[in-house]
Amino acid sequence: MVQIIKDMDEFSRFLKAAGCKLVVVEFSAKWCGPCKKIYPLVHAMSLQYQNVMFANVDVDDSKELAQTCHIRSVPTFQMFKQTQKVTLYSRLKRAICCNGNGFMSEPIFEFCGADAQKLEAKIQELM
Repeated sequence: MVQIIKDMDEFSRFLKAAGCKLVVVEFSAKWCGPCKKIYPLVHAMSLQYQNVMFANVDVDDSKELAQTCHIRSVPTFQMFKQTQKVTLYSRLKRAICCNGNGFMSEPIFEFCGADAQKLEAKIQELM
């Protein structure tokens, strides 16, 4: 099942309720053709991957949340674990703390576009 998220409070509660499970959040819009195309596939994945929690945020209905999550195009998928965006840094379990210049290097595991194969591969990788 895909949970519809309307605001920041609902989003925070959803992430907390997920605990250690992977959370996949689709940011979309009703007018977006690619969003309409991938939504049924995301719903099917939500039934297939019972140990992953899925959510949908309509960027027009939840502008503050979309802005907070730095959404620039739709559809955009972001992955979360333990209320935090999944990053390369978190995935390496902090084995490497910094890159050469002393700054943290944390590419976020997210992508834009209606690519169901890429989404499923990312889910399988991060579970």
